[in-house]
Amino acid sequence: MKTIKIILWTAWRIWFYIMVALPILVMLPFLLISILKEKWYPFFFFLARIWAKAILFGTGFYYKVEKAQKLELGKSYMLVINHTSMADIMLTLAVTRNPFVFVGKKELSKIPLFGFFYKRTCILVDRSSARSRMEVFNRAQRRLNQGLSICIFPEGGVPSDESILLDEFKDGAFRLAIEYQIPIVPITFADNKERFSYTFFSGSPGLMRAKIHSFLPTVGKTIENKKDIRDLKDQTRTIIYNQLLDYKKTKKKLPKLFWTVS
Repeated sequence: MKTIKIILWTAWRIWFYIMVALPILVMLPFLLISILKEKWYPFFFFLARIWAKAILFGTGFYYKVEKAQKLELGKSYMLVINHTSMADIMLTLAVTRNPFVFVGKKELSKIPLFGFFYKRTCILVDRSSARSRMEVFNRAQRRLNQGLSICIFPEGGVPSDESILLDEFKDGAFRLAIEYQIPIVPITFADNKERFSYTFFSGSPGLMRAKIHSFLPTVGKTIENKKDIRDLKDQTRTIIYNQLLDYKKTKKKLPKLFWTVS
């Protein structure tokens, strides 16, 4: 049985990476046009959502979104999400209609094909460079002025220890939200770690649950007040952490498709 699982996992993982590339190749002319000008970014975002959904459904995932509050079109937000899987990028695009820009580590720009568009549409940050972290503010301001939102995974990466339910949050997302007085939108992904973790021989097709929580206002807060940043960060992390605990209670009731999750 273990040998069969390894074969299934290997074939499925390879198919996932094929699905990452295939929609890009199919839509390539339109994608290239969409990145010629920054003001055409909403068109790129529309194509990116098609790409994300093609990967999720093509790999056997389906998702369910619970919304405590709806995002308004034309309004800017700071999306803050727990990060456990490569599929987080796809699920974020699938569940959010408001055009947003990822703030992400520059290492992802080295991925063939995907990286070409990633470095031209996202705000890249070198976490080892203080100058790079400061430049994020300027790039974010330009995007916010265009009516876009920003998305950050505040853990700063996927924890190498998969037993960690939720890592500590970094300040960046909250400093940006306070600086530009935009609401924080906490979003919890429940199942991505089990469905598609960075451990190669693991995961399975199936349900991915997401919850968009009530927004946290930043009006009146200042980045000079360190307590404002700390309180907003702690409040956001508590919301996501508690939701993850609630999801764990219902995990055993979820259907499993094809082969077991782990």
